[in-house]
Amino acid sequence: MLMAGDIGLALDPSLIGERVGLTLDDWQAQLLTERPKRSLLLCSRQAGKSTVTALCALHTSIYEPGSLILLLSPSQRQSAELFRTLMLFHAKLKGAPELTAESLLRAELANGSRIIALPGGSEGRTVRGYAGVKLAIIDEAARCDDALFAAVRPMLGVADGTLMMLSTPAGRRGEFYRAWTEGGEHWHRTRVTAEQCPRLSREFLAEEQRELGPALFAQEYELSFVDDAEMVFATSLIDGAFSEEVRPLWQ
Repeated sequence: MLMAGDIGLALDPSLIGERVGLTLDDWQAQLLTERPKRSLLLCSRQAGKSTVTALCALHTSIYEPGSLILLLSPSQRQSAELFRTLMLFHAKLKGAPELTAESLLRAELANGSRIIALPGGSEGRTVRGYAGVKLAIIDEAARCDDALFAAVRPMLGVADGTLMMLSTPAGRRGEFYRAWTEGGEHWHRTRVTAEQCPRLSREFLAEEQRELGPALFAQEYELSFVDDAEMVFATSLIDGAFSEEVRPLWQ
């Protein structure tokens, strides 16, 4: 088990990146250090959002014994990928609590912490029944059913748990979009475009823009909340149809 005397890592979670052989970007190190209770990560593809949330989950599982950590996404495959990333980091971290049980979607540590990966589909029904969640991570949150968020939030109450939602944009709809644009100051927002990612070359991005086209590239790499191509009317036209200057006929 990780020695209790490792005060540096306990007090500065960003050190966990170095311990597993990573050089973190500044925004990743800052997020790990500050550990806000409610986080929104609007990040481009390959920016490192899954990496930093997996490290947050690993640190929580070690230094908050008995924690229950849920990894959620629209599909079981995506949740399993995030879980696999976390387990790879655990294997590289010397002195981490040993695994007492492990499967493709679940791990239990010797200190009592549990990490469970679940699909967030079926209108949130697959995640109901869990309580005392210390950390909930929702990957591809812009593509999850809104009912998932209603199912998850009550689970955080008793344990004073943390909620992290990470995604690229997926249209001007859904709970992630609402939280990003209207959620208020209690949400900590992190925005990282492709240009801010040192691992993505200009040549690669230029090729992606040619292949994807301007609209999809703007969504995936420039983080623009663009209208869905299947929408009959653009959001701007719908918003323009309403006016607060016209008095209603009936109050």
